[in-house]
Order: sequence, then C-alpha cells, then structure tokens
Amino acid sequence: MKKNYLYLSVLATVFLVAFGFFYLYKGQQEPAIPALKERTGPISTSSEWLNTKAAIQGLQRTLREKPNDHRSKLLLALAYMQEARVTGDHPYYFPAALKLTEEVLEDDPKEPVMVYEATVAKASILLSLHQFHQALATGKAAQAINPRGAAVYGVLCDAYLELGQYEEAIAMADKMASLRPDLKSYSRISYLREIHGDLPGAIEAMQAAVKAGFPGLEQTAWCQVALGHLYEKTGDLNKAELQYKIALADYNQYAFALGGLGRLALKRNQPKQALEFFTKAANTLPEFSFQEELVRYYQKHGQNGKAEETLQELIEGMEEDQEAGHTVDLELANIHQELKKDYPTALEYALKEYKTRPANIDVNKTLANIYYHQQQYPKAAFHIKKATRTNSQDADLLCLAGLINYRMGNLAAGQNLIRKSFTINPYQTSPLGSEAKSLLGSSLSKI
Repeated sequence: MKKNYLYLSVLATVFLVAFGFFYLYKGQQEPAIPALKERTGPISTSSEWLNTKAAIQGLQRTLREKPNDHRSKLLLALAYMQEARVTGDHPYYFPAALKLTEEVLEDDPKEPVMVYEATVAKASILLSLHQFHQALATGKAAQAINPRGAAVYGVLCDAYLELGQYEEAIAMADKMASLRPDLKSYSRISYLREIHGDLPGAIEAMQAAVKAGFPGLEQTAWCQVALGHLYEKTGDLNKAELQYKIALADYNQYAFALGGLGRLALKRNQPKQALEFFTKAANTLPEFSFQEELVRYYQKHGQNGKAEETLQELIEGMEEDQEAGHTVDLELANIHQELKKDYPTALEYALKEYKTRPANIDVNKTLANIYYHQQQYPKAAFHIKKATRTNSQDADLLCLAGLINYRMGNLAAGQNLIRKSFTINPYQTSPLGSEAKSLLGSSLSKI
C-alpha cells in the first residue's frame, strides 16, 4: 500500500513538472497580454470607463483564444495609447502598446494593410515617448508601404515639427488635410500657424478641429481646451473660460479644462479658486503640468513644505517616466530651471535635448532662458535667435527676447519687444514677466 502511495506521489510530481514546463514553454511562445489597470478617482466612475473596460476585456479574451489575431492585438495597442492619455500612466501604457505593435510586426503579417497600420501605430507611440528620430524613420517606412494613407502624414508632421524641420512639417500637414480634412489635420495646422505667428489663423483652424470632432470624446475635449489656450495666449480670458467650460460640460471632469480654469483664476487674482482647480485636476489625472502649477502656487504663497514635497514627487515621477523609455529631458530642464532654480542641472538636461534636436524652437527657448538667468547673455542671444526664427508671436517668448536684447545693450529693441509681448497678452504671470514689468516701470502701465 505504501508503494502505491509512493508511486502515485512520484507520478503526480512528474505530471506537475511536465505541466509546468508545458506552460513555461507555451508562455515563451505566446507573450503575455499586458493587463488593464483599474482606474482610480473621478475618471473611474464615468460611463466612458465602463465602455473602455468592456472593449479592452473583449480584446484580451480574443487574444487568449487566438494569440496571433493581429487585428485584436493592434486594437489593444491603440486602446492602451488612449488609456495613457486618459489616465496619465505613461510609464505603463506606452511601453505596453509598443510591445503589442512590435509583436504584430515581428509576426510578419501577410496583409499589407495590417503592416501599414501597425507601423503607423508604432511611429505614434514613439512620438508619445519623445523618440522623435525613431518615429520619423518608422513613419517613412509606413509611407513607403502606403503613400495614400492620411494617418502617416500626421505622424511625419509631428516628427518633423519636434525635430525643428518646420517646412517639412507644413508640407506633411497640407498633405494630410488634402487626404482627410478632420480634427487631427486641422489641429496640426493650427499649431503650425501658431508657431509661425498667425494667431487668428491658428484659432480659426482649431475652431474647425472642434467642429469636426464628436462631442463627448476625449480628442474633441482636447481641441476645445487647445482653442481656449489660444484665446488665453491672446489675453481674451472670457473666451478662454467659455471653451474650458464647454469642454467640461461635454467631457465630465476633464483635467486639462480644470487646469485651464486654474490658470485663469490666477490671472484674475483669485488664488483660492486657482488652488481648488489645480488640486482637482491633479487628483483627476496625474499629469506633470498640474503638479508644476501646484508647486508654483505653493512657492508664491510661502507654503515651502508643500512646494518641496510636490516638487520632489514631480521629479521622481518624471524620472520614472524616463526609465520607462519616455524621454523628458526638456521637461526636466524647465523644472530644474524654473522651480528649483538649479541652472547647472537644467543646462545639463537642456543640452542633452539640444544634441538630438538642435533646430527645435522650444529647446532653444529653454536654453536661452537658462543662459539668461546665468547672465551668459551672448549665449542666450544665440539661442533666442533660433527660437524666434519662425516669427512666433508667443508673448512669453517675445518677453524673453526683449529682456535678452536689453541686457545685451539693445535697449530700444528690447523695450519694444517687451511692450509688444504685453500688448499680445497683458496677463503674463511668470517671473520673467514680473522682471520685464519692473524693468520698464511706468511705461507698461499705459498698455
């Protein structure tokens, strides 16, 4: 009897080991499906989340039954890209989406349409991860497969734009709009017009983007907020407020609209309301920009403990993002420059970014700002010239250019640029804006 027990025990052990090796082998052959994470906070109670969860769980179920279903795998990758936008969990969802698209491409689908769509999706994810050179190369590969697809020209437009190749970006946006005039093409045209100094044209294009979108979708709310931000940049706070409120009405608890209302409250000297909006936005979506606004608020109102704690959380979160493959050197440069006043560290990050995309106007603006604060005015002048080469009428940029010109001894040119910046937007609340007002004194009180 004991021998029977021993035999059965040995047999069970052999079976379990074999069973384990089978599933280990199977797991190696069939990559695990990235899990969907539960949402928390206000975004976890919406009907949109219920629909999203049901759709994603359906795709996951299909993939468990048919691991080589390319269409379902690609749709899951696209869903995770959108989930990254909605939740702000970039370190998890962007790598997960990239993994899924690469699995599709590595499986060498026979359908050219599938290869094209997966390649475009991969390029889009690389853009989200700020891997712009790789995104451009991947986008060109997709274009070679299908030069008539509108989506690939959006990818190429974004990649050229981020690399500072603005003429090429304009050509791609025009091509995209000719193939499919919609929310995505109009919003790109809007931004290109904005950085080339055509603010009325930028507003017109963003209005077209909003009209082309479906109310209640996140993409439409994003365009609504972008339109409000354009009004905000021109000093029209009432029109900006209207757009933010419309976005909130159509897309409940939209964090970027809450952040916009917070900025307006600061400009209207309503600090209590501003804090409420920024806190609500940060609790809704762990987006870095809301934490930045909270740090600025705490610093300005002498809440140094809260400021330091929030700033540390912000930097740790961005470093986690960086480790996950999301390049945020420019964002870290701006944080160390403005919020920490750590100019050597800010310069280190900014130069790292400059090495990969020296023609980008935002990178050059950041470098000009850092060198200005280090009183290295010739270097600041070099980069501000590159930053203003598209004739951008951004008030903050013009204000910085005016200050640099003034410190370089070009007093009249500097004063004119500063005055122009406050004519475009009289509600400049940055430290540079305060410095510029102090520099000109009573001459700005007439604006």
